[in-house]
Amino acid sequence: MLTWLLGNTRENTVHIHTHDRASGYIELDRAKARWFLSINADTLPAEAKAKNARTYRSITVDGEEIEFSEGFTDLHTVSYQDILSGKGFGLYDAATAVQIVHDIRNARPVGLHGTLHELAKLPLAPHPFG
Repeated sequence: MLTWLLGNTRENTVHIHTHDRASGYIELDRAKARWFLSINADTLPAEAKAKNARTYRSITVDGEEIEFSEGFTDLHTVSYQDILSGKGFGLYDAATAVQIVHDIRNARPVGLHGTLHELAKLPLAPHPFG
C-alpha cells in the first residue's frame, strides 16, 4: 500500500534487526519514513500498556500522529479468505511489498545512527535462547 500511495522505493536502510525488533528508514518518491516493529511488550507506549493492549499501530504524518491499533485482529484471516475466494490480491499486486520485505530481512543492519526511529534506541531484551 505504501508504494501504491507514495511511489517507488528510493532508499531502504535497516538500523537494527534482532530477535525481538527491527527498525529502519525507507524513502519513497513522495515520503520518507522511520519505522519500528517489535514483538517485545516493553516497547509499547505507556498509553497502550495502561490499557493492557498487546499491539500498538500508529503513523505520524506532518507531525500529527494517527493511531489505528483497533480493528486489525482478523485482518490476515480476512485477507486469506478473500484470496481463497478469488477476490484477493494477485502476485503482481504483492511483488513490490514482497521485494521490500525481502530486502529488509536480508539487509545488514547499519547500527544506531542516521535517520533513526526513536524507539530503535530502547534497550534490548535478553534473547530467549541465550
